[in-house]
Amino acid sequence: MHNDRYVFSQLIDSLPKREFDRCVARYHGNRRVRSFSCFDQFLCMAFAQLTYRESLRDIQICLHAFHKKLYHAGFRGVIARSTLADANELRDWRIYEDFAHILIARARKLYLDDGFGAQLKQPAYALDSTTIDLCLTLFPWAQFRRHKAAIKLHTLIDLRGNIPCFVLITDGKTHDVNVLDVLPIEPGAFYVMDRGYLDFGRLHHLSSGLAFFVTRAKSNLDFNRRESRPVDKTTGLRCDQTIVLGGPLTSKLYPKPLRRVVYRDLKTGKRFVFLSNNFDLPALTIANIYRCRWQVELFFRWIKQHLRIKSFYGTSPNAVKTQVWIAICTYVLVAIVRKERKVDLSLHEILQILSVSLFEKTPINEALLLEKPIIDNG
Repeated sequence: MHNDRYVFSQLIDSLPKREFDRCVARYHGNRRVRSFSCFDQFLCMAFAQLTYRESLRDIQICLHAFHKKLYHAGFRGVIARSTLADANELRDWRIYEDFAHILIARARKLYLDDGFGAQLKQPAYALDSTTIDLCLTLFPWAQFRRHKAAIKLHTLIDLRGNIPCFVLITDGKTHDVNVLDVLPIEPGAFYVMDRGYLDFGRLHHLSSGLAFFVTRAKSNLDFNRRESRPVDKTTGLRCDQTIVLGGPLTSKLYPKPLRRVVYRDLKTGKRFVFLSNNFDLPALTIANIYRCRWQVELFFRWIKQHLRIKSFYGTSPNAVKTQVWIAICTYVLVAIVRKERKVDLSLHEILQILSVSLFEKTPINEALLLEKPIIDNG
C-alpha cells in the first residue's frame, strides 16, 4: 500500500540502493561522514532537479519547509547549505557517474523494443555535443575564449528511447572529433554523426572495430567512383555509389571502400551527401538513419530546458560534474518510471506533475494519472 507514503519515496524506490552503496564504497564517499551521506546528497540534488531549484539556499529553504516529512521521504541527514556545498565540492563525482551507468543499463533494456524512425535491427547511436556557457570569473578552469568560459557535454544517445549511454564532460576548447578516441565501440552497432566528426583515421578505427557509421560528407571530398547502383528517385534518392578516397592523405587514413548516398529532401529541396561503411542496407534506410540524428539535438534542448545544467550550485570541476551526472540520473530515473509504470505521458509532463506532488501522500500511479478519478454524479 502506498497511501501513507510520499510520492518522492515511491519514486526513490525505483533506485537500486544496493548498487548505489557499491558505487559509494568504490570511491570511499562516506569516509569520515557523520550525518550527511552520499545518498542524502543525491536525494537533495535529485529534489533540486525535479523541482527546478535555482541555488543551494533555494534547496535548503524548500526542504526545510518539509522538515517533518523528510525522514519518511528517505532523507536521513541534517540538510544545510554549507554541508551540501562541501559535499558537492569534495565527494568524488565518479560515484554518480557509475550510478548513472547502472540506471542507463536498466533503462536501455526497457526501451530495447522501441522504434526510432528507421527499419533497423542493430543498436543505433547518435553522437553530438552541446556547449554550456559559464562565467569566466567563477569558472577559470573552463576558459573557452579570452573573456568566456564554457564546458562541453559530449553525448552518445541510444536512439531507442533517447537514453544517454556515454557522456564526456570537457572544457569548451576540446574539439568534438577527439571524443572518437575514447568512445566505446560496440560491434555491429550504428554510430550517426555530423560533419564535425569527419576524421577518416578515426572512422577507420571505428570500422576496424566492426561497427558501422553514417555521417555527412564535406563539399570538397576527393574521391573516385567504383560502382553505382540504381535508385528510386521518387523517394528523394539521387545516387548510391561505392567510392574510394582520392586524396593522398585521406586514402591512407581510410584505404577501404566507402558508400556514398546522395539524397534530396522532397519538402525543402536541400541536398545531403552521406558516407557509410555499410553496404547491405537499402540506400533510403541510410538516409533515414541519419535523419534520426536530430534526436540528440532534441535531447540537448530538453535537458537544458527542464533540468538544472545551465546554472550550477558550485564552481569547482567536481561540483559541476556531480550536478551534471545527478541530472542525468534524474532524467534516466524518470524514463525508467515512465516505462515500468506504462505512463502515457511525455517526460516533461511527468516532471511537471512530480514537481508539485513529491511530498503528497498519493499513490504514484494516481499522481501520474494512471488511474482515472471516480466521478460522483450524485
